[in-house]
Amino acid sequence: MTPTIQSASLLSDFFKPWNEWFDNGLMDRTLTVPAVNVLENGDHYTISLAAPGLKKEEFNIQVDGNILTISSQKEEKKEEKDERFTRKEYSYSSFSRSFNLPDDVKQDKIDAHYDNGVLKIQLPRKEESKKLLSSRNISVK
Repeated sequence: MTPTIQSASLLSDFFKPWNEWFDNGLMDRTLTVPAVNVLENGDHYTISLAAPGLKKEEFNIQVDGNILTISSQKEEKKEEKDERFTRKEYSYSSFSRSFNLPDDVKQDKIDAHYDNGVLKIQLPRKEESKKLLSSRNISVK
């Protein structure tokens, strides 16, 4: 009877590295798209994208016509060696978000900053659109 318990333990030890991958490793990762907030101010729009754990070099921001596309690709490799096994983990994640730009955006003046896990993109507005937003009183005749 005792050999059965020992063999179960031996099998458990043998499969342990792979079980960890499925329990909390590679197979437990979920595919997510970063949350986005868009704020409209009088003289610009701001797009804030929550993307913690990335580096600013890992973002790709492109404007093609009236479409702004924000994307990122991240690749991680990890190797763990022990007397009994060698485990190599490989992780790849990516996302892409696209936005239709309003006609009043100065596309040549778009600016981006990444700080504390948040990518902020400033989209300045053209002068003529700022004038249209100014308030005024209209008299009733």
